[in-house]
Amino acid sequence: LQPQGSEEAKAFVNAFLKRSMPKMKDEAIQDILTRKAVVLEHYSKKKTKRKRKKTKGFTAKQRREMHLFEIEPEQQRYTIFLPLHELWKQYIRDLCHGLKPDAQPHMVQGKLLKADLHGAIVTVTKSKCPSYVGITGIILQEFKHVFKIITKEDKLKVVPKLNNVFSLEIDGFISYIYGSKFQLRASERSAKKFKLKGTIDL
Repeated sequence: LQPQGSEEAKAFVNAFLKRSMPKMKDEAIQDILTRKAVVLEHYSKKKTKRKRKKTKGFTAKQRREMHLFEIEPEQQRYTIFLPLHELWKQYIRDLCHGLKPDAQPHMVQGKLLKADLHGAIVTVTKSKCPSYVGITGIILQEFKHVFKIITKEDKLKVVPKLNNVFSLEIDGFISYIYGSKFQLRASERSAKKFKLKGTIDL
C-alpha cells in the first residue's frame, strides 16, 4: 500500500523538476528521482550595466559667446599681475631645483619649455613683423597659436607665436622660445619633446 496522496506528491515533484531544470529530458529527471539527493540548477539573470552619461562641457562657440576668456578692461593693469609673476618665479625655482649658478643651461631650458608660462615676463626679440619686436609683458593667457600679454603701459597685446622669437629671463638664466615650433596648448607641452636649438626664417 502506498501512503495517501503519494501520486499527487509524485506529480508535483515531476512538475517542479521540469520547471527547475527546463533543459533536462524526462528520462534524465526520472533517473535523478531514483537517487537520494537532487541538485537543482540555477540560472542567474545577467545584469545589464547602465551606461553613464558623460557630462559635456561647453563648446568653443559657447565659450566665446559667454566671453569666458576675455579680461575686463578695468582688470587690464600690469601691477595687478605682478604677484602672479612672483608666484611663477617661485614655481620655476622649485621646478628647476633652485636655479643654482652651477645648473646646466640645457636642463633649465628643457624645464622652461614644458613649464606653465602664465605669469612669465617675455620679450619679443625677433619677428617677421617689426611692430612686434620689443613687446615686453606678463603672459596672462596662452592659447595654441597666440600669447596674451599685458605690458607695463597697461595694454593687452595679442602676439602670435608663428614667426616670432620670445625671450624670458629668470635669476640670470635667459631662455629663447621659437614660437613657430611652440604652437601647442599649455596642457599639451608637458608630453612634447622639444629641440633645444631652433631656427626661424625672418
